[in-house]
Amino acid sequence: MSIYEKAADQLAHLYNTSFGGKPKGRFRIASKQVREILGRKRLYSEDTQALTRACFEEGLVLIDMDSFFVVLSANTFVNYRRVSGEALSGAQSKV
Repeated sequence: MSIYEKAADQLAHLYNTSFGGKPKGRFRIASKQVREILGRKRLYSEDTQALTRACFEEGLVLIDMDSFFVVLSANTFVNYRRVSGEALSGAQSKV
């Protein structure tokens, strides 16, 4: 198991753990804490990309917000509205 898979497993565990007044669910985590989980002094784009992929395998989406990361369930996005060709054409003509 790679360090990214271990870190993703840890983030998945946090997702299902009660803290911050919520029984489980989305959360934000400081970049410093992600570095600690990965055992790194610095995070490079390759680290973020590998961790993002490992999280996705756990059913989670990892979003890099520069100074922190957001962790959400991939299922969160399943019921989002879809863009139709007509809506896209209309948006392009207004630009």
